[in-house]
Amino acid sequence: MRTNCWTGVVKVFAKNFYTSGNRLKAKVIDGKSIASTILNELRVETQEWVSQGHRAPRLVAVLVGQDPASKIYVSNKMKAAKVVGIETETIKFDESTNENELLACIKRLNFDQNVDGILVQLPLPEHITERTMCNAVAPHKDVDGFNIVNIGRFCLDMQCLGPCTPLGVHELIRRTGIPTLGKNAVVCGRSKNVGMPIAMLLHADNAGETSAMDATTTICHRYTPPEQLKVFTKNADIIVSAAGVPNLIQADMIKPGAAIIDVGITRVIDPRTSKSCLVGDVDFEKVSEIAEYITPVPGGVGPMTVAMLMRNTIVAAKKSVIYNILDPGAVIHKKASQINP
Repeated sequence: MRTNCWTGVVKVFAKNFYTSGNRLKAKVIDGKSIASTILNELRVETQEWVSQGHRAPRLVAVLVGQDPASKIYVSNKMKAAKVVGIETETIKFDESTNENELLACIKRLNFDQNVDGILVQLPLPEHITERTMCNAVAPHKDVDGFNIVNIGRFCLDMQCLGPCTPLGVHELIRRTGIPTLGKNAVVCGRSKNVGMPIAMLLHADNAGETSAMDATTTICHRYTPPEQLKVFTKNADIIVSAAGVPNLIQADMIKPGAAIIDVGITRVIDPRTSKSCLVGDVDFEKVSEIAEYITPVPGGVGPMTVAMLMRNTIVAAKKSVIYNILDPGAVIHKKASQINP
């Protein structure tokens, strides 16, 4: 299996204006740079918020077990929070922790007035039910956007703390200037935390509270026959792949000028070097010769997910989403990162 490791990505990025035939290679969407810009914007916003006499926003992560990837993800989130000016805490539990212990911790954080955002790092050990833990986090502190209240509001195109990866995809598309109104979009992947909400943002009405993208959207998944998947993707102006299948999207599956957003990330062994590396769902080098826009892996959607987590934390701190109209503290702060993507 041919892989598209970071060395190949850097090579393509450096030759972004290399001509192949009579057309330029795709513009590589630098998610890391865009995320850095967003974090700087949020840092200024946080400084203004604190200067008005408010305390700094506070984010608490709950980490269970010793999964190396989860440790790295939480560490990266805490580093981003520091850049923005968000105070952080990581609460660690052993792999053997039971559900009651976790629920007690989450309940305590829900009632702690000095905690604005709570994230329970996934995945959790098999003996713990993820949905139970996600639903235990109070909706107004659910900065991952996984509580069913936030999911329901998101699907109804209402203001909420939305899921961070879909919000990051939306922001990449918006800031890159990729047109979406009336365009054909295909989402490869239907996970409840990524694929489904990305599809919702692509197809929903821009006039709604989530400022969605008005595209005509098709959802494909693991049981979509390859020949049918190709039929759908060949007609797509925008392809968002979040299947976690290396090289799922090939050059002969897209039309010239398409925008390719690669959310997939899988660790594989590069046969050329015998070393492990991270790859996406897209055959980056070949697809970049046909597409107009493309995101790399890593360095594309990943940094945007972290940036959106920081924005959700600030929105939560400012109580910018009204969950209970009887709550006297529920005041709309319109500058809260504009709330919408």
